[in-house]
Amino acid sequence: MKTLDLELLRSLDAIVSHESFAAAAVHLDRTQSAVTQQMQRLEEQIGHPLFEKQGRQKKLTEHGQRLLTYARHLLAINDEAMRNFQQGRLEGVLRIGAPHDVADTMLPPLLTEVARSSPLLQLDIHVGRSPFLMASLKRGEIDMTISNRVDPELEGVVLRSSPTVWLCSASYLHDAAKPIPLIDADGPSIFRRLAHEALDAAGIAWTSRYTSSSLIGIKAALRAGLGVTARGVEQLDAGLRVLGPTDGMPRLPDLAYHLYVRSHVVNPVTREVFEILKSRMRLLRTGAQREYPPGD
Repeated sequence: MKTLDLELLRSLDAIVSHESFAAAAVHLDRTQSAVTQQMQRLEEQIGHPLFEKQGRQKKLTEHGQRLLTYARHLLAINDEAMRNFQQGRLEGVLRIGAPHDVADTMLPPLLTEVARSSPLLQLDIHVGRSPFLMASLKRGEIDMTISNRVDPELEGVVLRSSPTVWLCSASYLHDAAKPIPLIDADGPSIFRRLAHEALDAAGIAWTSRYTSSSLIGIKAALRAGLGVTARGVEQLDAGLRVLGPTDGMPRLPDLAYHLYVRSHVVNPVTREVFEILKSRMRLLRTGAQREYPPGD
């Protein structure tokens, strides 16, 4: 039985992830012709073509897509083993922040990756409101945080994009002819800003009915039927429902959630963990990609 060459598989992954042979060559610090020769060798190993032309572009063949799936599994196992020996000695405390909205959805996968790559690290988890977590990060009180805010002063990687929706109680009686009773977070809040801007732009009257300093308080007011709030779709559950255009409500923009560290961070533990997570997030985002280059 032949053995697949991991370096060739890594080049295949780089070609798809970076959307071209040329970009992959730069990433791998090789010439484009060398990367092309690697793919020819890989095709010889499996006995099937990996790419086919589609107009002016190329896409993975069925065999290429199947091999890419195996390649990413094999590379993940290899890289995990190497991290275990090379980075598993990382010790100390890593302080990670997450907003209440996504602490039980986006945070657990990150913690899993950290624990798997650096099992000796002690994790100190901070759950709070996004603007305060960002301020704590800049003050050096935490090492990294998840946030839906955009801050060019920080270094970050996009975890995912999440729809923002209008939420109300399942039993709430919506009357589009009356001012919208809003349930808002007090203090700085991106959701409050988006709600006010969307309603003002649509010429829809609104009134601030209830404010709270926590997501728990906001959801309590929602369940009590006190009004409507703009929030990430992650907060939708059996006791709530979404108001949309058919209810006379304007569309709200999606929000991108980032994992941030301070720019030019020098702490080796923070830097190593962030690079591991950044690499992992890239693989997850490209995992569903089927075409090379992607059509969009």
